[in-house]
Amino acid sequence: MKVPDMYAAIDLGASSARLFAGRIDGGRLVASEVTRVPNGPVRLPDGWHWDVLRIHQGMLEGLAELSRQVDGGPMWVGIDGWGVDYGLLDRAGRLLGLPFHYRDERTAGYLTLAHERIGERRVYEATGIQEMEINTLFQLMAERKSTAYAGAAQLLMVPDLMAYFLTGISRFERTNASTTQLVDVRTGELVEWMARALDLRQELFAPPVQPGEMIGAVLAEVAASVQLRSPISVVAVASHDTASAVLAVPAAVDDFAYIVSGTWSLVGFELDHPVIDEASRQANFSNEIGIDNTVRFLRNAMGLWMLQECERAWARAGEAVHLGELLAEAARRPAFVSLVQTADAEFARPGDMPARVRAACAKLGEPVPEGDAELVRCILDSIALAIADTLEAAERCAHRHAAVVHVVGGGVANDLLLNLIAAATGVEVVAGPVEASAIGNLLVQLRTAGLVGDRKEMRALVASSFPLKRIAPDPDLRRLAEKARRRLAGRTAARGDGTT
Repeated sequence: MKVPDMYAAIDLGASSARLFAGRIDGGRLVASEVTRVPNGPVRLPDGWHWDVLRIHQGMLEGLAELSRQVDGGPMWVGIDGWGVDYGLLDRAGRLLGLPFHYRDERTAGYLTLAHERIGERRVYEATGIQEMEINTLFQLMAERKSTAYAGAAQLLMVPDLMAYFLTGISRFERTNASTTQLVDVRTGELVEWMARALDLRQELFAPPVQPGEMIGAVLAEVAASVQLRSPISVVAVASHDTASAVLAVPAAVDDFAYIVSGTWSLVGFELDHPVIDEASRQANFSNEIGIDNTVRFLRNAMGLWMLQECERAWARAGEAVHLGELLAEAARRPAFVSLVQTADAEFARPGDMPARVRAACAKLGEPVPEGDAELVRCILDSIALAIADTLEAAERCAHRHAAVVHVVGGGVANDLLLNLIAAATGVEVVAGPVEASAIGNLLVQLRTAGLVGDRKEMRALVASSFPLKRIAPDPDLRRLAEKARRRLAGRTAARGDGTT
């Protein structure tokens, strides 16, 4: 197998899609951003969608630019992105509409319906996946009556769909497949009896592919559309962005916890075996397939979504808000003055987030944030407490203790959030790298080319290649965080809505 001149990583995020170039230089991994395309939910008459065609075009143009930089030399590209969402293709391979956004309201009520059909415990025991109405299982239940579903011949998860746009080859990559709540994490196979019981079409799913396998070459007509100079092969990577990000955690010890901090905060441990029992079900933890048959034992907590939605709301209102300045102002405000329960459903949907946060504070009996800085402080304080609660539950269910917490992803750039996480968890935080998903994507390609070895060697390469920040818990902030956790738990319990 010929080693390429350049490795490229397409990293699909909920707020932007990015193309990175990677190479080994002087024993270090060097990754540089080539292009970035803004992303976000698009409202159409039938609901919220992803504009995957615009992303595809932007990434294709970025690959063309990269091909000019390497003067037509051979390239590989891997694609990672978020889970649960999918596109449908007809028998001619045509896309049947833009994929729905996981925050679309169409899935409301289908989790309860699935429980009524087959039993609450059986769904979790079969898949080991955290139950959320955004999961592919419930999206497909909502999709069953659509004309697109009736005419579909194949279903592709979003990163697999983007690979199909490039190569014309359909695959079902296993790390992303495990997020659907249709796959048994112990075998990697579809749970056929559950699909039958819920009237879901098993024939829609493409043949499986493992990280490190070659998918195929970019189609000649696709290459010609942007004047690609290089022959490019698409490599299957750990296509769920969290799986790629966890691979890029620069851990030097085994007893580490991770927080993949982006639109979501994915909090958990890397395990050798799934934990599927009543305690993990009650705590709503996922067992997702990772690289090398590891298990990502994690739970989704609120991430930067609330802050991102605030930015969009301010922009719609014509407010000129500089987030860096606002974060600096928020850091000067007192800690844990106003809190919300970030797991509340009202924060999961697009909309006027500043108004929702203030209304939630009033409903809980918390002081209502007056200015934007106070609002940002409320959001970040609340996110940190939710992360601490999630880590504590993960330790309890997995019978593990976190000696260190690694934070990777976009949250690494937010020093206020990092200090709050250290204080709320009481554990040293090691932060970095920011672009962990893209780096994990590149690591799989480098291993496929024989340039790096096992996970330990890959993580050592990350640690020696990218700057890391270490944050010890501040004792005074730690005491305030503990008091705030108890206060928020008491207010939530008094409200009596069962939110955890």
